[in-house]
Amino acid sequence: MAVYIDSPEHGVLMCRLTGEIDHHSARWLRMDIDTAISDHKPKILRLDFSGVTFMDSSGIGLVMGRYKNMKLSGGSVELTNMPEYIEKVMLMAGMDKLADMPQRNSVTADERQGEKNG
Repeated sequence: MAVYIDSPEHGVLMCRLTGEIDHHSARWLRMDIDTAISDHKPKILRLDFSGVTFMDSSGIGLVMGRYKNMKLSGGSVELTNMPEYIEKVMLMAGMDKLADMPQRNSVTADERQGEKNG
């Protein structure tokens, strides 16, 4: 588990997550990301999940906590490059109501049902 944090460009703080996100690693990820938010005060926190190989419910907690921190400062969160299984978990948890998910790979069960009936 690691997070690679790029210097903010145009108010966007990019955090590239790698490895496994579980209750052990989420603590360190939270601390690193929160420190970067405090130091750089971005308008957008972009969490890139392309390097994540496993995620349990701690990943949802990670996103929810960063959403709360960003909301307090008037910012927002984007979730990008999610493997399909992570995206499905995020959608089931309602994270699309809290964070932008601009590169959605999968469709919801309702969307699939509409395609079958349409």
